[in-house]
Amino acid sequence: MSLDRDLIEAVKELDEHQLRRLLILARARLEGSGALIPGAESEVSLRRQWVRCGKAGCTTCPHGPYWYAYWREDGKRRSRYIGKLLEE
Repeated sequence: MSLDRDLIEAVKELDEHQLRRLLILARARLEGSGALIPGAESEVSLRRQWVRCGKAGCTTCPHGPYWYAYWREDGKRRSRYIGKLLEE
């Protein structure tokens, strides 16, 4: 399931207080579903990266910057594409 663009835009417009409330709600839902263990905080780092598309004739490579989240889970490094959600 991909996030709806309207939802993404609405999240971008939230202030700090509203974002903290959203984080609390998301964490509670994840803990309730068993996807997150209560009290087990994971460190997530966000990185901005330029990406090559791999197309033979592309004259605008690299593309971006795109944001990626990185964390460790079960001893393995995991990553998730975030997109262009964050402003400079």
